[in-house]
Amino acid sequence: MNPPLGIALKLGAVTTFVAMQVLIKSTEGRVPPGEVVFFRSFFAFPVIIFWLAWTHELRVGWRTDNPMSHVWRGVVGTSAMGLSFAGLQLLPLSEVTALSYAMPILTVIFAAMFLGEQVRLVRIFAVALGMTGVVIVLAPQLGAFTEGEAGAGRALGAVVVLMGATFAALAQIFLRKMVATERAATVVFYFTVSSTLFSLLTIPFGWVLPSGTDVALLVGAGLLGGVGQGLLTSAYRFAHASLVAPFDYASMIFAIAIGYFLFAEIPTSQTLAGGALVVAAGILIIWRESRLGMNRDRPRRAGSPPQG
Repeated sequence: MNPPLGIALKLGAVTTFVAMQVLIKSTEGRVPPGEVVFFRSFFAFPVIIFWLAWTHELRVGWRTDNPMSHVWRGVVGTSAMGLSFAGLQLLPLSEVTALSYAMPILTVIFAAMFLGEQVRLVRIFAVALGMTGVVIVLAPQLGAFTEGEAGAGRALGAVVVLMGATFAALAQIFLRKMVATERAATVVFYFTVSSTLFSLLTIPFGWVLPSGTDVALLVGAGLLGGVGQGLLTSAYRFAHASLVAPFDYASMIFAIAIGYFLFAEIPTSQTLAGGALVVAAGILIIWRESRLGMNRDRPRRAGSPPQG
């Protein structure tokens, strides 16, 4: 374990993913989301192969005992990616980031629904807090439906990003089951393959021939996506998840700064307030998960109740 290195790798991953979003947003909606997913996935593949070779997992990364789990994870994960990219074309970067933080909150809800996990007082409070933050960010956008075409676009963007967070949470549920039998390298490899293939199904919905500039932006986004995935996975090799996970929320700072300087986007007070609540809820959930992990590792005393 090397916690400082793990934190540095996580911050590198967060920065890289925000830079990827900036490149995608810079295409200004000229390329359909499904086609963006293709570029993001296909051009990440060489980076993933290099990363697997560097970590000496290339020979085992493609082996799996449950291929259908990767198919279903690919379906929901690719859907989450496409919806997120569509939202980037409709909303400021800071609002997309704030709404995407709903993912860990929704994961708690889905874990209770589909995995039978007990959700007790602390996590119920965190979910309520986080959903309040989501509503604060979401409400002004949904109210913009009556403000003409631009307002309707913002409202649609908010709904699309929240749907993307929902699919991302479902992908996390698949991952919770898969990690019991699958290597991290295998999950990364097959998601890159599946998202590339599933993105091709969107060709009938209107792909375009992108300009040279857009091709460069999208190829760069794919390469950055692959680098970010490698940094993210490597971060968890050197530090516990409970230590590095909260650094995900540094992306809000990066998104606000980049949105302001590159896209002249000024976050509203609702976005900042709602985003702060969602971040607080996410950190509370991460803290609770880490406490549960430590409690599970300790021998339970006779007659003591399970934690949750």
